[in-house]
Amino acid sequence: MIKVDLNSDLGESFGVYTLGMDNEVLKVITSANIACGMHAGDPRVMGKTVKIAIENKTALGAHPGYPDLQGFGRRNLAMSPAEVKDYVIYQIGALQAFASAYGEKLQHVKAHGAMYNMASKDYKLAFAIAEAVKTVNPKLILLALANSEMVRAAKDIGLRVAEEVFADRAYNPDGTLVARGTPGAMIEDKAIAVSRAVRMVTEGKVTAVNGEDIPIKADSICVHGDNPQAIAFVKEIRKALIEMDVTIEPLANFID
Repeated sequence: MIKVDLNSDLGESFGVYTLGMDNEVLKVITSANIACGMHAGDPRVMGKTVKIAIENKTALGAHPGYPDLQGFGRRNLAMSPAEVKDYVIYQIGALQAFASAYGEKLQHVKAHGAMYNMASKDYKLAFAIAEAVKTVNPKLILLALANSEMVRAAKDIGLRVAEEVFADRAYNPDGTLVARGTPGAMIEDKAIAVSRAVRMVTEGKVTAVNGEDIPIKADSICVHGDNPQAIAFVKEIRKALIEMDVTIEPLANFID
């Protein structure tokens, strides 16, 4: 039986500014990556998002990023691995406190934006993130880009790791994501995106921008829900996967 998780980056509102449609997204995903106040989010948003996730029986995950509210954590910062480790520990701890306040535990950790992309290629940075996660709680799962240095680092340190894929992002031949802003980086045709998601899960393959099929492991699919069309897209992915007899459930249910 094939199993897969659906995750989304949430809790990214800040103060009076609202971003995303978290209430609706939490009804259709199985794992929530909740911002921890550095790239987005604040204590009020964190608490509210954790509460709603629990009400929807959605697994909780910390979503640490670079301390860059203005750049939404998407700007590369020149931080040492030691600094990144401490910042990740700090952010996991913040969300872990909210989870504990509501009688729940964290399932996973997923780095955000520039930190995620940089660590996908930089083993020292990836190891620092994996080390931070293991230091806080060795039972946590690191959610990482499939085939990336983060996956290698997690395995090297003895941390459980789930490999993540993106339905609406284009891939380079080396398995990395095509950079945002690059023509063709986003898959605009929803039908194509859905079929790519299903193929990654059921066949373990995705077509790169050069037309080459590359192997990929899909433990979790990242989906976005920042507008009504995106919510409909997530529902289409769920429907297509279920029709292929794929079981959709949280990572902790099947990641060893």
